[in-house]
Amino acid sequence: LTNNHVVEGAHNIQVTLFDGKSYEAKVVGLDAATDIALLKIDAPVESLYPVTPGSSTGLRVGQRVYAIGNPFGFERTLTTGIISSLNRQLPGRRSARKIKSLIQIDAAINPGNSGGPLLDSRGRMIGMNTAIASRTGESAGVGFAIPINTIARVVPQLMKDGRVIRADVGILTVYQTNKGLLIKDLAPGGPAENAGLRGPKLVRRRKQQGPLVYEYHTIDRSAADLIIAVDGKPLGDADEFLTLIEAKQPGDDIVVTIIRDGRQQNVTVRLTAGEE
Repeated sequence: LTNNHVVEGAHNIQVTLFDGKSYEAKVVGLDAATDIALLKIDAPVESLYPVTPGSSTGLRVGQRVYAIGNPFGFERTLTTGIISSLNRQLPGRRSARKIKSLIQIDAAINPGNSGGPLLDSRGRMIGMNTAIASRTGESAGVGFAIPINTIARVVPQLMKDGRVIRADVGILTVYQTNKGLLIKDLAPGGPAENAGLRGPKLVRRRKQQGPLVYEYHTIDRSAADLIIAVDGKPLGDADEFLTLIEAKQPGDDIVVTIIRDGRQQNVTVRLTAGEE
């Protein structure tokens, strides 16, 4: 188990065990949205010492934690600190989705710590180190780990399909307004368009200047639907909308409440399986 950003695009991956022996690894699955990668090696069972999984439920700010990794190539380095905060989120490295529910820690982690375990005081794995916030690229006491509960949810899907299959609503981009989310782009033939949701209209216009007539196009945003709720839950922002969709499965129906032509109405959208 490691981070997606550690192995993504790699042509050859070597895993070195505690006894110093290295094995070529195969990628079983990748998920950029959570920055999780699952690898497989053919090594004798007696040479493998799996970490004891814990739980990220009930973690507390101030709780002592331990991070293991290879910062700057120094193998099997252990650092310690506390949980500084919970439920942090960071922009995805290659995904429009944010990496959510992260554990913020002040234990020193640096380049080379990515993919290493975060342990509690009983040696149980409660997360996987994944990122730091720093102006220099080195530890500034603000690190982030993926909770073990997220890992436990993603890994079985990687083992089965090699990726995480998420629900897709077919809305590519929206405008954030103080009244809701105004649809900007719809995926052609996607769930939202098939359900009848509307984006802006491209309007052809003509302008005469002397003997010449110019044709040009403008975007009429007033033709777009304004999304104000999903399944009866009012929306605060685009991230909240995405979170609601992520909680669904392909094939689920959602009720999207919109304002169209000044009138409120509900549109049922059946979600499909989407790509990352």
